[in-house]
Amino acid sequence: MISKVYSAAVIGIDAWTVEIEAEVSSASGIPGRDGMVSIVGLPDAAVKESRDRIYPAFTSSGFIPPRGSAVVNLAPAGLRKEGAAFDLGIALGLLASSGALDPAKLAAYAALGELALDGSLRPVRGALPLADRLASEKNLAGLLVPGPNAREAALASGDRLPVFPVSSLREAVAVVSGETKPVPFRASLSEYIAGHKGHEPDFDEVKGQPLARRALEIAAAGGHNIIMIGSPGTGKSMLAMRLPGILPPMTVAETIETSRIHSVLGLLSSGEPILNCRPFRAPHHTISDAGLIGGGHDPHPGEISLAHNGVLFLDELPEFKRSVLEVLRQPLENGFITISRASGSCTFPARFILCAAMNPCPCGMGDPELGCTCKIDEKRRYQKKISGPLLDRIDLQVDVRQLSQEELLRAPDGEPSAAIRRRVAIARKIQEHRYASSGFFCNAQLDSRNLRKFCAIPPAGENMLRNAISRFQLSPRAFDRILKVARTIADLAGKQNISEEHLFEALTYRHSSLLSFREKRK
Repeated sequence: MISKVYSAAVIGIDAWTVEIEAEVSSASGIPGRDGMVSIVGLPDAAVKESRDRIYPAFTSSGFIPPRGSAVVNLAPAGLRKEGAAFDLGIALGLLASSGALDPAKLAAYAALGELALDGSLRPVRGALPLADRLASEKNLAGLLVPGPNAREAALASGDRLPVFPVSSLREAVAVVSGETKPVPFRASLSEYIAGHKGHEPDFDEVKGQPLARRALEIAAAGGHNIIMIGSPGTGKSMLAMRLPGILPPMTVAETIETSRIHSVLGLLSSGEPILNCRPFRAPHHTISDAGLIGGGHDPHPGEISLAHNGVLFLDELPEFKRSVLEVLRQPLENGFITISRASGSCTFPARFILCAAMNPCPCGMGDPELGCTCKIDEKRRYQKKISGPLLDRIDLQVDVRQLSQEELLRAPDGEPSAAIRRRVAIARKIQEHRYASSGFFCNAQLDSRNLRKFCAIPPAGENMLRNAISRFQLSPRAFDRILKVARTIADLAGKQNISEEHLFEALTYRHSSLLSFREKRK
């Protein structure tokens, strides 16, 4: 007798529906755990090992293990299946094929879950994209998931697919057979987002640094990348940690898109099944290329994808390997990364604000008056670790200075993040309205074709830009990014057109100590 139940597989961050077909032969024999179960359909080692978990689970749950040979087919056969999420579906299929469960009833269900030897269920990774896929493709009676995955699955499926949390194989059989009539787990995504707000560091805890705070506000308002240059202890990391708190709240679409990336890597907990605040990722400078952009034999997302719709903070930027920094160039330009392997390719979203920090020199002081002992050539080699093409893609470059005695002694005087966030939100709304028919969301995403349309240069600002191009040897990309920053400054001021004043402020963020030093060496 052939039985069928649905499940799903994760490839990259996308999910695909899988039909689990099982057949148990009527020939006498020993239980399949002794080698009589064949699992086909490109299973990996974890899937193949499910037979060694399932048969002890049958015995522990009071079921008689099917005798004779059995074949389990995971269709489509050309799709690679990974992980232990198929355990529950395979176990239910074998029970139905052996007559312990009605195959017709089972065919109306989907199942996800890893089986323990005692028949209990363990949670699985990727419940959010898996449930979303199953809910959108099949008209099913219900989805069986381990209890810790229930909220995550219910938030993804909504009213499209009832979610039934089960704690064991015995409970799953009872639900499918109709022995119990459980109430589907309900969870409203909009209500959950409105009711759960994460605590983020606030700008009102910052002392001084008005230029850096202004630059971060511009970065948040326009989605611009930023680098802060300053001596150790000046507050660069403290400022960077507060950048997500002034970004606009995530939309429902952004919440789902960001959460599914964290879900497939098992970074969501049952208590927080949805990532409800902008992600802030700060990888160490020893990270590898694959750790940053993603990779592996079967490609998985890296730090830049985990920072999608949020902030990627790279502290001590010159300490990162050159090869690691250079792989950032494509995602900074395109907002996604494609990783190709012999088995196929995966594309991961990676639209984030890059916030970088660095010292002005190897010793960190930067100025002989502060005790700097670095030679000119040492400073040049240190700063040249950041390539010109990468630096061109960083819109805002700002110096973070040492605080004076008076600033250190007085109480923090920073403006609250909530007030800054309101101005940022207004500027983003202006951009959303302006680009409603263009497919852009913020100024940083403008392409060259639309740049001249939305960032017209005022006649009074042309001479200023000519001098800047000559003095700083601006590349076309750097020039375009100055216009984008000026457009954001105008939006924050509530102005329809870019003025000379906005261009002047945008240019000040290209004249950091880093660029000044490079200019002197020419």
